[in-house]
Amino acid sequence: MHSSVSHRPEVLRAWAGHGWLLAEPARKLECVAAIATLLEGGMPGEPTPMPDRDALAAREPGRPARPLLVDPRGVPPRPVGSAEGRAALLHAIAHIEFNAINLALDAAWRFEAMPEEFVRDWLSVAVDEAKHFRMLRDELRERGYEYGDFDAHDGLWQLAWRTRADVLARMALVPRVMEARGLDATPPLQRRLRSVGDRRAVAILQVILDEEVRHVAIGNRWYHELCAGRGLDPRASFIELYQRHAAPPTRGPLNREARLAAGFTDAELDWLSEAAPAGRRPPPAPAA
Repeated sequence: MHSSVSHRPEVLRAWAGHGWLLAEPARKLECVAAIATLLEGGMPGEPTPMPDRDALAAREPGRPARPLLVDPRGVPPRPVGSAEGRAALLHAIAHIEFNAINLALDAAWRFEAMPEEFVRDWLSVAVDEAKHFRMLRDELRERGYEYGDFDAHDGLWQLAWRTRADVLARMALVPRVMEARGLDATPPLQRRLRSVGDRRAVAILQVILDEEVRHVAIGNRWYHELCAGRGLDPRASFIELYQRHAAPPTRGPLNREARLAAGFTDAELDWLSEAAPAGRRPPPAPAA
Protein backbone atom coordinates (compact mmCIF):
# COMPACT_ATOMS: atom_id res chain seq x y z
CA MET A 1 0.00 0.00 0.00
CA HIS A 2 1.27 3.45 -0.90
CA SER A 3 0.95 6.21 1.63
CA SER A 4 -1.03 9.18 0.37
CA VAL A 5 1.46 11.94 -0.43
CA SER A 6 0.78 15.09 -2.43
CA HIS A 7 3.79 15.61 -4.68
CA ARG A 8 4.52 19.15 -5.78
CA PRO A 9 4.79 19.89 -9.50
CA GLU A 10 8.54 20.50 -9.23
CA VAL A 11 9.02 16.98 -7.83
CA LEU A 12 7.06 15.50 -10.71
CA ARG A 13 9.01 17.60 -13.23
CA ALA A 14 12.29 16.47 -11.69
CA TRP A 15 11.41 12.82 -12.21
CA ALA A 16 10.28 13.60 -15.76
CA GLY A 17 13.59 15.31 -16.55
CA HIS A 18 15.55 12.45 -15.02
CA GLY A 19 13.66 9.82 -17.01
CA TRP A 20 13.95 11.85 -20.20
CA LEU A 21 17.74 11.75 -19.94
CA LEU A 22 18.03 7.99 -19.46
CA ALA A 23 19.18 6.20 -22.60
CA GLU A 24 18.91 2.53 -21.64
CA PRO A 25 15.33 1.34 -22.24
CA ALA A 26 15.24 -0.83 -19.11
CA ARG A 27 16.31 2.09 -16.91
CA LYS A 28 13.84 4.44 -18.58
CA LEU A 29 11.05 1.93 -17.94
CA GLU A 30 12.10 1.67 -14.28
CA CYS A 31 11.98 5.45 -13.95
CA VAL A 32 8.52 5.63 -15.51
CA ALA A 33 7.37 2.90 -13.11
CA ALA A 34 8.59 5.12 -10.26
CA ILE A 35 6.66 8.03 -11.79
CA ALA A 36 3.53 5.85 -11.82
CA THR A 37 4.02 5.33 -8.08
CA LEU A 38 4.36 9.09 -7.61
CA LEU A 39 1.13 9.71 -9.50
CA GLU A 40 -0.63 7.27 -7.17
CA GLY A 41 0.65 9.21 -4.16
CA GLY A 42 3.45 6.83 -3.25
CA MET A 43 7.15 7.37 -2.58
CA PRO A 44 9.28 5.32 -5.00
CA GLY A 45 12.58 6.27 -3.37
CA GLU A 46 14.78 9.21 -2.59
CA PRO A 47 13.71 12.51 -4.18
CA THR A 48 15.27 13.10 -7.57
CA PRO A 49 16.82 16.56 -8.05
CA MET A 50 15.73 18.37 -11.18
CA PRO A 51 18.49 18.31 -13.78
CA ASP A 52 19.75 21.74 -14.78
CA ARG A 53 17.05 23.12 -17.05
CA ASP A 54 19.45 24.97 -19.39
CA ALA A 55 21.51 21.81 -19.80
CA LEU A 56 18.37 19.78 -20.49
CA ALA A 57 17.13 22.28 -23.06
CA ALA A 58 20.36 21.97 -25.05
CA ARG A 59 20.17 18.18 -25.25
CA GLU A 60 18.14 15.55 -27.01
CA PRO A 61 16.37 12.86 -24.99
CA GLY A 62 18.21 9.77 -23.88
CA ARG A 63 18.12 6.96 -26.45
CA PRO A 64 20.13 3.77 -26.86
CA ALA A 65 22.86 3.43 -29.50
CA ARG A 66 20.59 1.06 -31.42
CA PRO A 67 18.40 1.18 -33.42
CA LEU A 68 20.43 3.00 -36.04
CA LEU A 69 18.52 6.12 -37.10
CA VAL A 70 18.34 6.61 -40.86
CA ASP A 71 16.47 8.82 -43.31
CA PRO A 72 12.80 7.70 -43.43
CA ARG A 73 13.26 6.94 -47.12
CA GLY A 74 15.99 4.48 -46.16
CA VAL A 75 13.76 2.30 -44.01
CA PRO A 76 12.98 -0.88 -46.01
CA PRO A 77 9.42 -2.16 -46.55
CA ARG A 78 7.92 -4.34 -43.82
CA PRO A 79 5.84 -7.01 -45.60
CA VAL A 80 3.50 -8.82 -43.21
CA GLY A 81 3.69 -12.01 -45.26
CA SER A 82 6.97 -13.02 -43.62
CA ALA A 83 7.87 -13.50 -39.96
CA GLU A 84 10.77 -11.06 -40.33
CA GLY A 85 8.54 -8.48 -41.99
CA ARG A 86 6.04 -8.68 -39.13
CA ALA A 87 8.85 -8.37 -36.61
CA ALA A 88 10.15 -5.30 -38.45
CA LEU A 89 6.67 -3.79 -38.34
CA LEU A 90 6.35 -4.41 -34.59
CA HIS A 91 9.84 -2.98 -34.13
CA ALA A 92 8.82 0.22 -35.97
CA ILE A 93 5.83 0.61 -33.65
CA ALA A 94 8.01 -0.11 -30.61
CA HIS A 95 10.32 2.67 -31.74
CA ILE A 96 7.36 5.05 -31.99
CA GLU A 97 6.29 4.09 -28.47
CA PHE A 98 9.80 4.59 -27.08
CA ASN A 99 9.88 8.05 -28.63
CA ALA A 100 6.41 8.68 -27.24
CA ILE A 101 7.73 8.06 -23.71
CA ASN A 102 10.30 10.79 -24.29
CA LEU A 103 7.70 13.13 -25.81
CA ALA A 104 5.40 12.80 -22.81
CA LEU A 105 8.25 13.28 -20.33
CA ASP A 106 9.45 16.25 -22.38
CA ALA A 107 6.06 17.97 -22.18
CA ALA A 108 5.96 17.36 -18.42
CA TRP A 109 9.33 18.97 -17.60
CA ARG A 110 9.84 21.50 -20.38
CA PHE A 111 6.83 23.79 -20.10
CA GLU A 112 7.30 25.08 -16.56
CA ALA A 113 4.56 27.72 -16.81
CA MET A 114 1.91 25.03 -17.21
CA PRO A 115 -0.12 23.92 -14.18
CA GLU A 116 0.25 20.71 -12.17
CA GLU A 117 -2.70 19.11 -13.96
CA PHE A 118 -0.80 19.44 -17.26
CA VAL A 119 2.27 17.77 -15.73
CA ARG A 120 0.20 14.92 -14.32
CA ASP A 121 -1.64 14.43 -17.61
CA TRP A 122 1.57 13.99 -19.59
CA LEU A 123 3.21 11.81 -16.95
CA SER A 124 0.16 9.54 -17.11
CA VAL A 125 0.68 9.38 -20.88
CA ALA A 126 4.33 8.41 -20.31
CA VAL A 127 3.15 5.54 -18.09
CA ASP A 128 0.88 4.25 -20.88
CA GLU A 129 3.58 4.62 -23.54
CA ALA A 130 6.02 2.68 -21.38
CA LYS A 131 3.47 -0.11 -21.10
CA HIS A 132 3.04 -0.14 -24.88
CA PHE A 133 6.79 -0.25 -25.46
CA ARG A 134 7.19 -3.08 -22.95
CA MET A 135 4.44 -5.12 -24.62
CA LEU A 136 6.05 -4.71 -28.03
CA ARG A 137 9.58 -5.37 -26.75
CA ASP A 138 8.41 -8.56 -25.05
CA GLU A 139 6.58 -9.69 -28.19
CA LEU A 140 9.72 -9.07 -30.27
CA ARG A 141 11.68 -11.21 -27.84
CA GLU A 142 9.12 -14.00 -28.21
CA ARG A 143 9.83 -13.84 -31.94
CA GLY A 144 13.61 -13.92 -31.51
CA TYR A 145 14.38 -10.22 -31.91
CA GLU A 146 15.39 -7.29 -29.72
CA TYR A 147 14.58 -3.61 -29.87
CA GLY A 148 17.43 -2.19 -31.93
CA ASP A 149 17.66 -5.06 -34.42
CA PHE A 150 16.12 -3.00 -37.24
CA ASP A 151 16.87 0.51 -38.48
CA ALA A 152 14.46 3.32 -37.55
CA HIS A 153 13.97 7.04 -38.19
CA ASP A 154 13.64 10.14 -36.03
CA GLY A 155 10.74 12.05 -37.57
CA LEU A 156 8.64 12.16 -34.42
CA TRP A 157 11.32 13.86 -32.32
CA GLN A 158 12.17 16.35 -35.07
CA LEU A 159 8.72 17.92 -34.87
CA ALA A 160 8.91 17.95 -31.08
CA TRP A 161 12.23 19.79 -31.32
CA ARG A 162 10.76 22.40 -33.68
CA THR A 163 7.95 23.08 -31.19
CA ARG A 164 10.08 23.15 -28.04
CA ALA A 165 9.73 26.90 -27.49
CA ASP A 166 5.93 27.09 -27.52
CA VAL A 167 3.55 24.79 -25.66
CA LEU A 168 0.70 25.84 -27.96
CA ALA A 169 2.62 24.63 -31.01
CA ARG A 170 3.55 21.41 -29.22
CA MET A 171 -0.06 20.66 -28.28
CA ALA A 172 -1.30 21.61 -31.75
CA LEU A 173 1.08 19.39 -33.66
CA VAL A 174 2.48 16.46 -31.70
CA PRO A 175 -0.69 14.93 -30.22
CA ARG A 176 -3.11 16.32 -32.82
CA VAL A 177 -1.00 15.46 -35.87
CA MET A 178 1.68 12.88 -35.12
CA GLU A 179 -0.13 10.80 -32.50
CA ALA A 180 -3.47 11.18 -34.24
CA ARG A 181 -1.93 9.62 -37.34
CA GLY A 182 -1.62 6.44 -35.27
CA LEU A 183 -5.39 6.43 -34.79
CA ASP A 184 -5.75 6.38 -38.58
CA ALA A 185 -2.97 3.91 -39.35
CA THR A 186 -3.72 1.22 -36.77
CA PRO A 187 -6.96 -0.31 -38.15
CA PRO A 188 -5.46 -0.92 -41.62
CA LEU A 189 -2.39 -2.47 -39.97
CA GLN A 190 -4.63 -4.70 -37.91
CA ARG A 191 -6.45 -5.84 -41.06
CA ARG A 192 -3.15 -6.71 -42.72
CA LEU A 193 -1.97 -8.65 -39.68
CA ARG A 194 -5.32 -10.38 -39.28
CA SER A 195 -5.13 -11.52 -42.90
CA VAL A 196 -1.99 -13.54 -42.08
CA GLY A 197 -3.33 -14.84 -38.77
CA ASP A 198 -1.13 -12.78 -36.43
CA ARG A 199 -3.66 -12.47 -33.61
CA ARG A 200 -1.12 -11.53 -30.93
CA ALA A 201 0.03 -8.50 -32.88
CA VAL A 202 -3.57 -7.47 -33.59
CA ALA A 203 -4.40 -7.65 -29.87
CA ILE A 204 -1.38 -5.54 -28.89
CA LEU A 205 -2.28 -2.90 -31.45
CA GLN A 206 -5.84 -2.80 -30.09
CA VAL A 207 -4.57 -1.99 -26.60
CA ILE A 208 -2.40 0.77 -28.03
CA LEU A 209 -5.22 2.19 -30.17
CA ASP A 210 -7.68 2.28 -27.28
CA GLU A 211 -5.24 4.13 -25.02
CA GLU A 212 -3.92 6.49 -27.69
CA VAL A 213 -7.42 7.94 -28.01
CA ARG A 214 -7.01 9.30 -24.46
CA HIS A 215 -3.56 10.70 -25.26
CA VAL A 216 -4.81 12.59 -28.32
CA ALA A 217 -7.78 13.80 -26.25
CA ILE A 218 -5.37 15.23 -23.66
CA GLY A 219 -3.52 17.11 -26.40
CA ASN A 220 -6.78 18.35 -27.87
CA ARG A 221 -8.04 19.60 -24.51
CA TRP A 222 -4.86 21.50 -23.67
CA TYR A 223 -4.63 22.91 -27.19
CA HIS A 224 -8.14 24.35 -26.95
CA GLU A 225 -7.54 25.65 -23.43
CA LEU A 226 -4.37 27.39 -24.55
CA CYS A 227 -6.14 28.91 -27.55
CA ALA A 228 -8.91 30.18 -25.29
CA GLY A 229 -6.37 31.64 -22.87
CA ARG A 230 -4.61 33.50 -25.69
CA GLY A 231 -7.79 34.59 -27.44
CA LEU A 232 -6.99 32.59 -30.58
CA ASP A 233 -9.23 30.83 -33.06
CA PRO A 234 -8.30 27.12 -32.79
CA ARG A 235 -8.78 26.29 -36.47
CA ALA A 236 -6.88 29.27 -37.87
CA SER A 237 -4.12 28.87 -35.29
CA PHE A 238 -3.74 25.16 -36.05
CA ILE A 239 -3.30 25.77 -39.76
CA GLU A 240 -0.83 28.61 -39.16
CA LEU A 241 1.24 26.47 -36.76
CA TYR A 242 1.03 23.48 -39.10
CA GLN A 243 2.54 25.49 -41.92
CA ARG A 244 5.08 27.40 -39.80
CA HIS A 245 6.55 24.24 -38.27
CA ALA A 246 6.38 22.13 -41.46
CA ALA A 247 4.28 19.37 -39.93
CA PRO A 248 3.96 16.30 -42.15
CA PRO A 249 1.03 16.08 -44.56
CA THR A 250 -2.23 14.52 -43.49
CA ARG A 251 -2.85 11.06 -44.92
CA GLY A 252 -6.16 9.22 -45.18
CA PRO A 253 -8.41 7.57 -44.59
CA LEU A 254 -9.12 9.27 -41.26
CA ASN A 255 -10.41 7.16 -38.39
CA ARG A 256 -13.35 9.47 -37.71
CA GLU A 257 -14.75 7.41 -34.84
CA ALA A 258 -11.47 7.42 -32.91
CA ARG A 259 -10.72 11.06 -33.73
CA LEU A 260 -14.18 12.18 -32.56
CA ALA A 261 -13.68 10.22 -29.34
CA ALA A 262 -10.33 12.02 -28.97
CA GLY A 263 -11.95 15.46 -29.13
CA PHE A 264 -11.81 16.44 -32.79
CA THR A 265 -14.98 18.04 -34.14
CA ASP A 266 -16.84 17.02 -37.28
CA ALA A 267 -15.88 20.36 -38.85
CA GLU A 268 -12.19 19.76 -38.16
CA LEU A 269 -12.38 16.27 -39.62
CA ASP A 270 -14.21 17.53 -42.71
CA TRP A 271 -11.44 19.96 -43.59
CA LEU A 272 -8.71 17.48 -42.66
CA SER A 273 -10.39 14.97 -44.97
CA GLU A 274 -10.07 17.44 -47.86
CA ALA A 275 -6.29 17.15 -47.58
CA ALA A 276 -5.91 13.53 -46.52
CA PRO A 277 -6.51 11.58 -49.77
CA ALA A 278 -3.73 13.40 -51.60
CA GLY A 279 -1.40 13.66 -48.63
CA ARG A 280 -1.61 17.44 -48.62
CA ARG A 281 -1.41 19.98 -45.84
CA PRO A 282 -4.72 21.19 -44.38
CA PRO A 283 -6.68 23.68 -46.52
CA PRO A 284 -6.42 27.33 -45.55
CA ALA A 285 -8.73 28.70 -42.92
CA PRO A 286 -11.72 30.65 -44.23
CA ALA A 287 -11.56 34.42 -44.13
CA ALA A 288 -12.96 35.88 -40.93
